[in-house]
Amino acid sequence: MMQIQSLGYRTDLLFARFDGVLTDRGQYLVVATPGNPDFHWGNFLLFAKPPVAGDEDRWPLLFRQEFARNPLVKHIALGWQNTQDPKAEGDAFVKKGFDTHTSVVLTTSSPRMPPKFDREVSVRTLRTGSEWEAATQLQIDVRDPIFKLENYTAFKHAQMLRYQKMSEQGLGHWFGAYLGSRLVGDLGLFLDQGLARFQNVSTHPDFRRRGICGRLVYEAATLGMQVMGAKTLVMVADASYHAARIYESVGFTPTERQAGVSLRPQPDSPDGDAIFKVI
Repeated sequence: MMQIQSLGYRTDLLFARFDGVLTDRGQYLVVATPGNPDFHWGNFLLFAKPPVAGDEDRWPLLFRQEFARNPLVKHIALGWQNTQDPKAEGDAFVKKGFDTHTSVVLTTSSPRMPPKFDREVSVRTLRTGSEWEAATQLQIDVRDPIFKLENYTAFKHAQMLRYQKMSEQGLGHWFGAYLGSRLVGDLGLFLDQGLARFQNVSTHPDFRRRGICGRLVYEAATLGMQVMGAKTLVMVADASYHAARIYESVGFTPTERQAGVSLRPQPDSPDGDAIFKVI
């Protein structure tokens, strides 16, 4: 049985277990979310150890074998534990056309009020269907430009429906930051055996750099510790993204790194077959 040592991937699996399927292959774990095939990190293989020579060919073949029964999964996503040098470990995959994903996992058990703290917004959990719709639209609006609107919209609606169902079942909350009645920021916080994992922290582009993100994270973190019963708060951020510094201002400290690679379907091949031409 594969041991999940990575704190980042361990908390990722909280969501996969809710509406997905986990299959333990001993040396790797198959994580599948049939209801959201476009979700790269909801449909991936997690390996126990970093790749070695030859895995840049072997691992993608394993992925296609594992997901062969779901032709709607057109990407390839591969992660691994115990990373020492994510860039070097993923270099052979990059030469095959993959993108690397290196994240920093930050944790805290003592959140603190950040120096930059917007006092105009009010922070509360989402209450109504229309509020969930607004949060979904905000998540779509702040997407990375590399994602096509049509595909990302379908993915995000499925993902946010998952979060809404989890919230309704008492597994966590989705928080919104409001200026009056306008939603200007949002995030999720979900709990599993004392670990509370943040999800999809976002701020509307027109309201950034005024402390809304720090306020939102602080308020959610405080509720997580005092009301939800969390022992440790977990945040995963892009290692090169400035948001990690905001989280550190709320008391989070880097704990580990999380590594993975992914390959998107080629634009000229909607059926995904072009993936195999670069492997």
